[in-house]
Amino acid sequence: MTADLFEGVLDVGPARQKIADGATLLRGFAKAFEHDLMPALHAIIAQAPFRHMHTPGGHQMSVAMTNCGSLGWVTDRSGYRYDAIDPEIGKPWPAMPAVFLLLAREAAARAGFAGFAPDACLINRYEPGARMSLHQDRDERDFDQPIVSVSLGLSAVFLFGGPKRADKPQRYRLQHGDVVVWGGPSRLFFHGVAPLADGEHALLGRQRINLTFRRAR
Repeated sequence: MTADLFEGVLDVGPARQKIADGATLLRGFAKAFEHDLMPALHAIIAQAPFRHMHTPGGHQMSVAMTNCGSLGWVTDRSGYRYDAIDPEIGKPWPAMPAVFLLLAREAAARAGFAGFAPDACLINRYEPGARMSLHQDRDERDFDQPIVSVSLGLSAVFLFGGPKRADKPQRYRLQHGDVVVWGGPSRLFFHGVAPLADGEHALLGRQRINLTFRRAR
C-alpha cells in the first residue's frame, strides 16, 4: 500500500465517536459478540457461498458478496434490488442468526436508533486490492431506518462523505470489531472503502468481512 493512501486517515478516537450528524463510529463494539458471531458467519457462507456479482453495466465487482435474512441484496444486468431467493442456488437466503440480530440492534441503540429490526444483512468479502466506490444505500423502502456496518478481519479505510457524490469524504481506519451506524440526516450520505491493504488477521487471514444490516422492506 502506498503511503499517501493513509494520508488524512483518522485511526484513533474515543470508543464512541460522532463522525457526522446521525452517524456514529463504535470502536471495538462487535468484539463482545465474537464468540458466537464467527461460527454463525461461517455457517452462512457454507450455505450461500461468496460470489462476485455484476453491476447493471456488466462490471464485475471486486468485492465478493453473499447475504442472510429474509431478503438479500443482489445486482445483475437487470439492476440493483432485494430478493428473497439466492439466484445462485434458487433457494431462500440463510436465516439471520440471533447473534447477528442482537449485534445490529444493540449497535443501533447505542448510536441513538432504538428499535432497529433489520431484515437483510449484506456480507462483503474484501481481499487485498478490493474496494467499494462511493455510493448511497438507497434500495431500501424506509430511509428512517439506519444502516449498521460491522468490520471484521483486516483493517480498512472507510470513506464517509456527504449528500453529494462530489463532497470530500472523511477517511477512518476501521479495525476488527468496529461498527459504524448512520441514519437520520446522514442516512443517504455517500460512503465507500479504499483498496484493501494486504495483511494477515489472526481469525480471518488475508481478508476483511463487512456485515451491513438494513431494513429493506
